[in-house]
Amino acid sequence: MHGRDDLLSKVPPVTLAFWIVKILATTVGETGGDALSMTLNLGYAVSTLIFLAFFVITVTAQIASKRYHPVFYWAVVVATTTVGTTTSDYLDRTLGLGYVKASIMLLCGVLAVLAIWHFTTGRIAFDNVTNRKDEIFYWVTILISNTLGTALGDFTADTAGMGFERGALIFAALIALVAAAHYFTKIPGSVLFWAAYILTRPLGATLGDTLTKPHDMGGLALGRITSSLVIAAGMIVLVALTMRRDQRQTATE
Repeated sequence: MHGRDDLLSKVPPVTLAFWIVKILATTVGETGGDALSMTLNLGYAVSTLIFLAFFVITVTAQIASKRYHPVFYWAVVVATTTVGTTTSDYLDRTLGLGYVKASIMLLCGVLAVLAIWHFTTGRIAFDNVTNRKDEIFYWVTILISNTLGTALGDFTADTAGMGFERGALIFAALIALVAAAHYFTKIPGSVLFWAAYILTRPLGATLGDTLTKPHDMGGLALGRITSSLVIAAGMIVLVALTMRRDQRQTATE
């Protein structure tokens, strides 16, 4: 049975399907961001402005909606991953901060937002967001965390010399540890959720680079635009199937 707060919540239930769609969204964010900045040669700054405009449009629609709407929600997630990709690359490469400095700066940003969120509302929501204040903090945290995740993925693959495939395995293993902590420890759910949320971004970044980078860089050399379209299609199918399942469950309650 769904409680009243569940029905009014603006975010989806945190299930296995949620995490699969999230990983697909972060992967398409990497390939899509690189498609604009590199394949189409728009550069990091221009691409960031384009994706930032996309983020503003989608998050406005999400916040204006009265309840959770899968299309609005996942459109915002994709927007944060694409703008996170190009913003991170701009900080790392154009401004010359490098992956380490950018990662530290962005991690401090995530922790600062979470601390302010908890101080302001007395909690850090993740599975039941029903008011405007929580929702704004929720999306700001996601925007910064997805930017952080891009920098972490690039740091692991390039600076640490792990490469894209091993980098993806490392982050997949870390996510598995977070999942194990959910079942076998008493660590607060909000801490584990945001840890996993951050880690899915570098996983998606390294997976995206594995698909699209040239062979001499350890990638499969698949086209960025084609990869983005295929991943996005898979994401849409899974979201549609999840919507259909939820509608059937609601009809029987």
